[in-house]
Amino acid sequence: MPKQILKAHKVRLYPNEEQQIFFAKSFGCTRFIWNRMLSDKIDHYNEHKTELKNTPAQYKKEFEWLKEVDSLALANVQQNLRASYNKFFKGSGFPRFKKKGHRDSYTTNNQKGTVAITANSVKLPKIGHIKAKFPAKII
Repeated sequence: MPKQILKAHKVRLYPNEEQQIFFAKSFGCTRFIWNRMLSDKIDHYNEHKTELKNTPAQYKKEFEWLKEVDSLALANVQQNLRASYNKFFKGSGFPRFKKKGHRDSYTTNNQKGTVAITANSVKLPKIGHIKAKFPAKII
């Protein structure tokens, strides 16, 4: 099987007003899911002494606004929280609650071309093309 090399580059995005609102919603929803799932895990562990296997889909029924953002971003939060929670039981620090405005970000996945790079834009799921400025080394 051939080896795959993954590279990361910092890219400057210039979102329009609608896209800025979408990013704010995405940051807020991922932060909310992290904090809510962590809180529920803590409560469940204190009560039953077992790990709770919760998913973002369980919260979409109660919080309809979670459907407005990329579902893969919420799924990545679940994976990151599970990894952080498992590291705690192996001796690492306990997962912390997320705060607004402190390194706001979200992660999505490329599935069947949902993420793409053109000469002057980046395409993301549920938001479309965003104007971008790339470093000279990747173009």
